[in-house]
Amino acid sequence: MWVFVLFDLPTETKKQRKHAALFRKNLVGDGFTMFQFSVYVRHCPSRENAEAHLKRVEHFLPEEGNVVILTLTDRQFADIKVFSKAKPQKPSAPGQQLELF
Repeated sequence: MWVFVLFDLPTETKKQRKHAALFRKNLVGDGFTMFQFSVYVRHCPSRENAEAHLKRVEHFLPEEGNVVILTLTDRQFADIKVFSKAKPQKPSAPGQQLELF
């Protein structure tokens, strides 16, 4: 299961920039990696684990802006097509997660 966090946050004032930077820092701290500038992605081994990360992201949502959370199965993620200058590229999978039980 893949969790995508897509966001559009205001950065007009110093306070807004601080909140946007803190939100990105929290995403990275929770194991997300940047897929595109305002798109972060994280692999989760199960739907239950994905739900736990969804709740964490909801906990540190910024005061302003728009945030969308999207989940995809491994099969759906494998069907993603990435283009750069009209040349198809394979999506780069984020680094592997180490989980301790």
